[in-house]
Amino acid sequence: MTTELKTRILLADDHDIVRRGLRTLLELRSDWEICAEASDGRAAVQFAEDLAPDIVILDLSMPELNGLEAARRIAAHCPRSRMLMLTMHETEQFVREALAAGVRGYILKTDAGRDLANAVDALIRGETFFASRLAATIYAAEFAGMGRRRRSKSQAGLTPREREILQLLAEGRKNRDVGKALNISVKTAETHRARIMAKLGIDSVADLVRYAIRNGLIAP
Repeated sequence: MTTELKTRILLADDHDIVRRGLRTLLELRSDWEICAEASDGRAAVQFAEDLAPDIVILDLSMPELNGLEAARRIAAHCPRSRMLMLTMHETEQFVREALAAGVRGYILKTDAGRDLANAVDALIRGETFFASRLAATIYAAEFAGMGRRRRSKSQAGLTPREREILQLLAEGRKNRDVGKALNISVKTAETHRARIMAKLGIDSVADLVRYAIRNGLIAP
């Protein structure tokens, strides 16, 4: 007797109650299983590298490492894993950023009850899936070649390490905390901080926090 292979899903969201709700929706399908849950982006990347799930569901705004940065790393290390972004942010900018990071599905948390299963099914088939209110715009711009990605010049100039440090600083971490989290010296963390602020034209922590919120790196 052969055992049916199930689609393995990694679920990442920093709110426990949201993860429980999503798990309930996903477990209605007997051919799917949750192989791991992560409460921050860094853990999501580690689980993806260790388990190579078929589907990765990511929240956009997570601590330690936001969903966009986590998606970039997962795409680089786990190219067979298909990623779905589940978020409250419905602006075209964030959808474009997600696509550039390797995400192939983008739905809103408010629509999860209606769209989640259909989105996962689409990704399993190798297709894309977007929230209905965004689909026409994204398909036209991304897949018909009728537009360019409108990423911030400043944000595009940050390295992956700088984006990671930017998020930690915006979350209120001090230079010594950043150094400890990333296993770098305090001096190196200070150098990165100065370079980030220079690239972004920012001269205060308050402006840095506003930038991070505006660009979906942390939740408001």
